Amino acid sequence: SDLAQAASRLYPPEVQVKGTPLIAAPSWLPADPVDLAAIDMAWVPGSRQPRVTGGEPETESVRPLRMPGKQFERYTSAIRYLDPPSLFENRPSYRLHGLAWAGGTGAMRFGLATYFDKLDISEAVGHELAAARMRSTDGKVTPTDLPFRSLIGDPFDFDRRAVLPAITTLTLRRRGNGTASFLLHWRDPAKVATAAGLYDVIPAGEFQPSSIAPHDLINDFDIWRNIVREFSEELLGAPEHDGSRSTPVDYDAWPFYRQLGQARAEGKLAAFCLGAGLDALTLAATILTVVVIDDDVFDEAFRDAVEVNAEGITVFDEPGEETGQGIPFIDRTVNRLLNSEPMASPGAACLALAWRHRIALLTS
Repeated sequence: SDLAQAASRLYPPEVQVKGTPLIAAPSWLPADPVDLAAIDMAWVPGSRQPRVTGGEPETESVRPLRMPGKQFERYTSAIRYLDPPSLFENRPSYRLHGLAWAGGTGAMRFGLATYFDKLDISEAVGHELAAARMRSTDGKVTPTDLPFRSLIGDPFDFDRRAVLPAITTLTLRRRGNGTASFLLHWRDPAKVATAAGLYDVIPAGEFQPSSIAPHDLINDFDIWRNIVREFSEELLGAPEHDGSRSTPVDYDAWPFYRQLGQARAEGKLAAFCLGAGLDALTLAATILTVVVIDDDVFDEAFRDAVEVNAEGITVFDEPGEETGQGIPFIDRTVNRLLNSEPMASPGAACLALAWRHRIALLTS
């Protein structure tokens, strides 16, 4: 998190999300939360090839040797052969080509790429900054110290590199008195490839189809469906939708999906997008979302929530408290997490933006 804060200072103040190490072009953040149902999702035919891939000479300093005089061609090749985490697959991922907000609605345009297209750039650019800070006598770095980051240039240029967003969701458990609470997730370094050892909101995951099958590219091309799959995996401990099934996910027949959908139709659950942004350290993109659930629906849907999942540990309460009701969504806890805890950039941004829009979210 310290490195992410240092990275954010490389960019102008107008793109920094206040209080977080996330950066966002002003056009990436809507003025108010946008209901997920009001976002138009569309494919871009003939996805353009990115100009920067992570295999350029500028990344040589962060690509180790595979034999004397020969480096691994990409960062992900080194990870795969030297020290892979338990979750490390080059899955198909949705590639963001553009987004826009207007009048309470949104539009997003996507193509297709693979997860390693993201890591080959994001991990290389992050480690480049870490190495530059280690070399610096005063801990400061400038763009001249960062040849690969300089090669990328405008981080918000969708053509320069493949922008493959994750979806990070702050889940607010709303009580009848207008207050709310939330959960956190500690990401176990032994299990995950990114944001290891940090706290994040829950759930969070890459925006990708559940398998490589052509039918899933369309069937899973939906932010809400992705969020529900992550709820199932991270909070309920269900097996990951990893493409091992021979048929697409039948969302309409899935009891958990129907349960949340009914609550959404009855106004007991609402799902919003707060925009999109980039982790300043790695330039990894995230779609920032909030799901607000009435406490009775939450308690029923997540009565079997697990503490340990495939990616880390769920944090249900403030330190020293064991109410099981979640962390209070109040100024004191939000500020503590943003200012004193090692938070992943997307989770920090979700908290900060949700707190900014708390009246609109909790009265929806």
